Amino acid sequence: MQKRPLIVVKPIIRSTTKSTTKSIVKPEKAKSALRPGYDVKPVLQPGFKPDLKSDSLGFCLLGAANAVSQVSAGTALPQALAKIFVQTGASPQARGAMQDIAYRAMRQLGLSQTLIGLMTNKAPEPPMLHGLLCCALSLISNLNNSTDALPYEEFTVVDQAVTVATSHPDMAHAKGMVNAVLRRFLRERETLMKAALQRPEAVWNYPLWWIDAAKAVYPHNWQAILAAGDAPPPLTLRINRRKTSVDNYLKLLADNGMGARQIGFDAVRLDKPVPVAQIPGFGAGMASVQDAAAQMAASLLDVRDGMRVLDACAAPGGKTGHLLECATLDLTALDVDPKRLPRIQENLDRLQLSATLKAFDAQSKVWWDGRMFDRILADVPCTASGIVRRHPDIRWLRRKGDALQLATLSAKILDNLWQMLCPGGKLLFVTCSVWPQESEAQAAAFAVRHTAIRLPAPGQLLPEVGQDKDHDGLFYALFQKVAA
Repeated sequence: MQKRPLIVVKPIIRSTTKSTTKSIVKPEKAKSALRPGYDVKPVLQPGFKPDLKSDSLGFCLLGAANAVSQVSAGTALPQALAKIFVQTGASPQARGAMQDIAYRAMRQLGLSQTLIGLMTNKAPEPPMLHGLLCCALSLISNLNNSTDALPYEEFTVVDQAVTVATSHPDMAHAKGMVNAVLRRFLRERETLMKAALQRPEAVWNYPLWWIDAAKAVYPHNWQAILAAGDAPPPLTLRINRRKTSVDNYLKLLADNGMGARQIGFDAVRLDKPVPVAQIPGFGAGMASVQDAAAQMAASLLDVRDGMRVLDACAAPGGKTGHLLECATLDLTALDVDPKRLPRIQENLDRLQLSATLKAFDAQSKVWWDGRMFDRILADVPCTASGIVRRHPDIRWLRRKGDALQLATLSAKILDNLWQMLCPGGKLLFVTCSVWPQESEAQAAAFAVRHTAIRLPAPGQLLPEVGQDKDHDGLFYALFQKVAA
């Protein structure tokens, strides 16, 4: 039987610094005290720049592995990648490859971690080594156990992963283990995959608590919900009707050799995703990137020219822009993070629209001038469990109790905003969650607390992948304040 490869750790000699405290050592124990120990952790160098060609797969693997290791420490994947792009000075092509590998690794993390557990006798350390194995395994494996859709030649991946380990001081001690694990997988793929797929985390690529929660809440379609979250997202555009029509824009896409399909009132899904810079008319504000479900907010609020509107928790500004495309408004965009306001402004500048931007917490009133709003969009903080296909790291960052904690925060925000709505005005409550405590339960409790009139709205939209329907999981509840 093939033995499991051992993780070889370079021994660390215990410090010989003298201590002022006397100790008594028995003669027969003196020799063992000189043996190397393994309990002193080495100083890691995650920012080390090895001599790897910037256009090589190894260079991109290292960047992706670093990002995956940062997610395991609690950093969101987009923020981790942004930092790595700057640190490495990666070219646009290398950034694209790093991002593709990291996102693929996140979508297959449950499977990769299970395979690593089957082939090693202890968790690989440091975290970047674990990240490297996860990234490499995601490039040579998939759930259908087919090699048809793999992005790189298998032995190229193995060679480049070993090269990365060899070149980095934090992983050089484990280059043999990296080689052994990956080659063993290639030799024993069928047996290892069969064993791994006995575990739900490997089948669905979610934490077990998330799988159990989906089963409990959606006993009849939990599989479809989880599967939708594992699929790469489409590139869906919102067409700016101030500048063009859906029919004319579809023709513009066709003239540029791009296939597309209308999947919503203003929503167009490209047959094949492309970089934003290649989207026709994007820079001129003819189209914006926005999921089809997220595009429902503007029409539900029924805004009209001259209205005073608040978009609370507004960043990155997709819904802000859509509202202003629909009518000429006195709109205030509020977000708690001042670093996110420039992103909103960039989108408005591209669309040639304007709004008042304020960096304040939606729980407070210190920013409010006392004038009532006709419409309020409350896209409140949530677990983002409905958009995991776009942000696959979310499932690994969240914890079981997060939904309840975020629902408590969101309730405070909704109660505060309701005071700013004029009689007869409408408030649209939105979350990108599929958990009821953040959505329907929250909406029902809010209506009771404030004797609010609940108007027709979609309610819970579950993630869906299809020819005519292709959208994330969002929740909508529309309320109207009783007229004075």
